[in-house]
Amino acid sequence: MSEHPDIRSLLQNVRTIAVVGAKDAPGQPVDNVGRYLIKAGFTIFPIHPVRQNVWGLPTFKSIGELPEPVDLIDLFRAAEFCPGHAREVLALPWKPKVFWMQLGITSPEATELMDKAGVAVVQDACLMVEHRRYFS
Repeated sequence: MSEHPDIRSLLQNVRTIAVVGAKDAPGQPVDNVGRYLIKAGFTIFPIHPVRQNVWGLPTFKSIGELPEPVDLIDLFRAAEFCPGHAREVLALPWKPKVFWMQLGITSPEATELMDKAGVAVVQDACLMVEHRRYFS
């Protein structure tokens, strides 16, 4: 599942997205992507251990604090943190449809953990670029 051949069908049923590493720092890729996803109509749950009210939204300290299930976990974290985030996802009482590692981020360990749990994985791809490609 790691290099998912059909990103379009994966994204077709995504409505809710948790953005891990969310920051509303102008010019940062995570800020551009987060704002794009909000404008595209997704329900966004920013996750950052310290920042609050990212993009004017309630911001959660960890994946485990999410108030409801989400369809996609979007990671803006260095590769070495991705297996830990995968384990956070595995501890949830629900599973997302997609575990997405942004452009430049790959983690064989996180991919293996998610594959075993039946969660689709996309790595080294920009969610904004892929969404625009198929849905604009």
